[in-house]
Amino acid sequence: MTNTKTKLVVEQIKSPIGRPAVQRTTLIGLGLNKLGRRVELADTPAIRGMIDKVAHLVRIVENA
Repeated sequence: MTNTKTKLVVEQIKSPIGRPAVQRTTLIGLGLNKLGRRVELADTPAIRGMIDKVAHLVRIVENA
């Protein structure tokens, strides 16, 4: 069995200024702290939950 885990590319599109501290720390946990920054993350339930928490601040970029 091959171990091919899917990856997500997440980009920060809005600033966390004025947002609750929980949302700011979630962005940092995802590896995002500046507008336009992109990170590649494993597609796990934990990561999906973090993305759902800050869905209004980030977007999932299509892998082309």
